[in-house]
This record gives sequence, structure tokens and C-alpha cells, in this order.
Amino acid sequence: MAVIVDYDAGNLKSVERACREVGLDAVISNDPGRIRAADRIIFPGVGAAGSAMRSLAASGVDAALVDAFHAGTPILGICLGLQISLDHSEENDTGTLGLVPGDVRRFRLDDPRLKVPHMGWNAVSLRRSHPVLDGVEPGDEFYFVHAYRPVPANPEDIIAESRYEGVFCSALGRGNYVATQFHPEKSGRVGLGLLERFAAWDGRVDA
Repeated sequence: MAVIVDYDAGNLKSVERACREVGLDAVISNDPGRIRAADRIIFPGVGAAGSAMRSLAASGVDAALVDAFHAGTPILGICLGLQISLDHSEENDTGTLGLVPGDVRRFRLDDPRLKVPHMGWNAVSLRRSHPVLDGVEPGDEFYFVHAYRPVPANPEDIIAESRYEGVFCSALGRGNYVATQFHPEKSGRVGLGLLERFAAWDGRVDA
């Protein structure tokens, strides 16, 4: 059974529907015990880092996610879920979960024609192979809504990049954890393909 983590950060029903579409049996829960016992975890989210971390701490889900990560459970972070999996976010000057070393920084753009948040469809280019992303073809586009971008401390943790004035990390991974800045559940066929590969992934990157 997969668990979709509920921490008052929205977007859960669309993730649940997408899981159902690819045949992944998933439940929405904020129960730390259920999260620790899950076969795989989806950690989505929209909203602000500060309020998200307060909600995770209040429910004990923050510790459950760290425990599941160290236990080797396959985990997929999405958007805010990715951002608060790093060490620190500029948003609300927030200390975050630290599953992957790095921080999160606001877009600061020189081109006045480009707006923040970055919103809409954008291409994703693979930087290295990963079982969950390997079906992404050159030119495939995914749906983004974000004002902040992840900056992993180790460039080897970057799986894919996208361009919004400059290049930014749009997918990262370390061990049994993989995460996307874009929303696969809102990205049509290519997003469902990514979720389908996550549903089959055993958490290994050398498979």
C-alpha cells in the first residue's frame, strides 16, 4: 500500500486520482505509524515552507518521513514536498527535513517579461539516468507552479533540469528518494508515465 502524505498542503485528491489511473493503490494519511509501514510514499504539496514544517512537526509526520527514508522505503516528493526535503528554505527562513543536502532559493530574474511564480508547462532535460525518470523523452513538458527552486549541495543529486531564464534543478534524487519540482499528477500522459514507473520502483538506483 502506498501512502500519500497529508500535512494540510493541498493537492492530495489530484494525486490520489492520478495514482488510481496508473493502478497504484494509495491512501491519504497523516498517521505516522501508517507512513512508517507504507510500501511506498508520495510526499506532495503546495503552499509555504514554514506552515508546512509546522504541520509536519505537530503531527509527528516529519520524524516518520525521516524514518521511512532511512529504512529504504521508496519516496516520491512533489513540488513543496521536494523543497522541504532539503536542509533549508529561504521561504520563511525555514529549517527543513534534510533528506537531501541543499537549500531552496527564490527565483530572482533579470528579464521583466518573466513572472514569479514560474507557472505553466516547461521542458525537462535529464542530466543522469534514474528508474523513475528514464521514460522522459527530449522535449517532454511538465506542469510547474513555484516561486522557489531547489539547489542541491551535491550536483550528483540532480536528475533533471529545466530553464526559466537560467537553468534550475527540476528533479533530484538520492538513494530511495526521488523528487520533482513539477507536478506529474497535472502533467497528462508524461506525468502518469512517471507515476507508473514510481509504482514499480524498488527504491534502488542501480536496477
